[in-house]
Amino acid sequence: MCSPEPIHCFPVLVNILSNTFLRLFNSTARFRVWSELFYLGENSDLKNYIFFGLLTYLLVLAAGLPPLFAMSNVEDYKVKSTSC
Repeated sequence: MCSPEPIHCFPVLVNILSNTFLRLFNSTARFRVWSELFYLGENSDLKNYIFFGLLTYLLVLAAGLPPLFAMSNVEDYKVKSTSC
């Protein structure tokens, strides 16, 4: 019913329990559970969107971190602090 890895057993357990409760209440609806993280379709637009989104995030992060360190060093210089 599920693979030996515990990460795959939890979705199967949730599926079994939820469908059991639905049957107890005489419902015709059923739950289906997948253990894949993302849809793995061949959508090049989605891949480009994710790539450029991550690239933009990294560029903003790379542009924002050096001034933070520089300001810290300037503040240390102004108060004449030293490290031991």
